[in-house]
Amino acid sequence: MGFVNLWVEPLGYEFMVRALISAVLVGSLCAVMGSYLVVRRLSLLGLVVSNSVVPGIAVAFLLYVNIFVGGFISGILATVGLGWLQGKTRIKEDAAMGVVLSTFFGLGILLITKIQTERKVNLNNFLFGNILGINTSDLITSAGIAVLVLLAVWALYKEFLLLSFDAQWAEAAGLPTRALHYAMMALTALTVVASMQAVGVALTIALMVIPAATAYLLTNRLATMMGLSVGLGVTSSVVGLYLSYYLNLSSGPTITLVSGLLFAAVVLAGPLLIKVPTGSFLGRLKGMVVLEGASGALQPPEPVTPAPQPEGPAAATKPAMRIVRDSDGRLSLQPDQPSGVER
Repeated sequence: MGFVNLWVEPLGYEFMVRALISAVLVGSLCAVMGSYLVVRRLSLLGLVVSNSVVPGIAVAFLLYVNIFVGGFISGILATVGLGWLQGKTRIKEDAAMGVVLSTFFGLGILLITKIQTERKVNLNNFLFGNILGINTSDLITSAGIAVLVLLAVWALYKEFLLLSFDAQWAEAAGLPTRALHYAMMALTALTVVASMQAVGVALTIALMVIPAATAYLLTNRLATMMGLSVGLGVTSSVVGLYLSYYLNLSSGPTITLVSGLLFAAVVLAGPLLIKVPTGSFLGRLKGMVVLEGASGALQPPEPVTPAPQPEGPAAATKPAMRIVRDSDGRLSLQPDQPSGVER
């Protein structure tokens, strides 16, 4: 069998065509939202949202309601509950996430287990997905959700950009940071709902975080990071789908494994390029991966105008600022100074 036939032969089956379209949709959508989660260091919050949709799916199944609606409502309730715990109690953020994650996921598994005693339900399909079993109706619904999420990201790109780099600065500029945060979490919940048929709720977070984390190592601009993340996500989804077809493997875990291997390849490339001159492209790659030879500054594509400053002799002139990443990989706001790094 030739190389071309390896790619064309599975497309003779209608279920593989639907699965391939779903893989491209899921890989793209998860990559876009995952870029925000990685930059904001909210990967664990994404895990909370992705697992909190399980009880909503179970309740919707019991009530003969669309499971996409049930999963979305459950994800929103988890996000609101997490915000309430953080604002009204002394519980720290990580502990609050653990409480919400454990409670919602445990409730979901309990409900699904109860359903299994009365109806024929495969728990693995909820947790790990079944991309080969996606029907046309599910594909249309997922595509509609994907379009909605991407349009919302396009409309709120600048607001999300400023919120991701400095929430206090965004608030000082007059942006409704709390509303933007919940909007981002709502879009994350929609992303999980759109992806759960393909890779399941347990693996959706992996497809959101791993491609975005890989892209984070390779660029210093958010727009470029999103583009690379989409490319890596789609590649992982398509290659993983074909591998699962030919090797008779579960599609969701295979897609996740391919994504993890791409991340490992990028990470391992850094030390291998340690002697490459810093000024070259490969040298820049080395600097991004191992945090040497480049500032690694992840910067917005356009300057953001801060809030107006008071005029008068007592007003202090605020210096131009930029987002930089230190040797430990932490993002911080520092005065802009001339450097050899391309802005």
